[in-house]
Amino acid sequence: MTGPYQTIRTDSPLPGVLRITLARPEAANAFNTTMMRELLDLWRGLPARTEVPRCIVVTGDGTRAFCAGADLKERNGMTEAQWLAQHVIIEEQFAGLIASPVPVIAAVNGHAFAGGLEMVLGCDFAYAVKDARFALTEVTLGLMPGAGGTQTLARAVGERRAKEIILTGKPFTAAEALQWGIVNALHEPDTLMPAVLDIAARIVGNAPLSVQEARRSIHGGLAMPLEEAMRFEIECYNRLIPTDDRREGIAAFNEKRKPNFKGR
Repeated sequence: MTGPYQTIRTDSPLPGVLRITLARPEAANAFNTTMMRELLDLWRGLPARTEVPRCIVVTGDGTRAFCAGADLKERNGMTEAQWLAQHVIIEEQFAGLIASPVPVIAAVNGHAFAGGLEMVLGCDFAYAVKDARFALTEVTLGLMPGAGGTQTLARAVGERRAKEIILTGKPFTAAEALQWGIVNALHEPDTLMPAVLDIAARIVGNAPLSVQEARRSIHGGLAMPLEEAMRFEIECYNRLIPTDDRREGIAAFNEKRKPNFKGR
């Protein structure tokens, strides 16, 4: 596929930054099968891009919603087999998001419900507008989070808070999302994207292999006992020793200049 896409837009607002916009504003950017296929195609195609980005920003079209989750109008009347087949695509898309080779930041421009919140949680971290609302509403519909939400939310907020959020299905505010660690900061609508792009630019300016290995160490280590995780950290660290970027970083420091990292 590799674009052009019908339900998402892509652009590069800064060198090294790929911005993905969920573009179904008439449906609160809810994801249908087409959007999931297009996002999955994008994740799979990242390594083959002419210029592989060093950071990705995901946002929604408009000011109303980041993403309202799965499009329940499309799902209305689906057979069990059709539902399960669609969900396989959703599972693969979210796996692709989490396995992205570069950091992914969510710029939450509006409400994020159900799978929309799971998409926020699947990103490395997130920033949101102050009036955004969040919820995992699946249990109110006879379902449960099925795109990683029971796992990513618990890792972000802890087991007890995750149970409260998921088992009640109750919406919560952006201020609560900040307090609980779901988002990193809150912004006004007109300052959200500039703030996110500033963070993305800082990531792009760092050594890409260092960013990659640090992400791998954090993400992988959380699933390990501490002693094993410490060994895993050193494995990631040692991969950087023979790189040109490590040599460039030390040389630039000593020569009092800005490093020119190549990702090798």
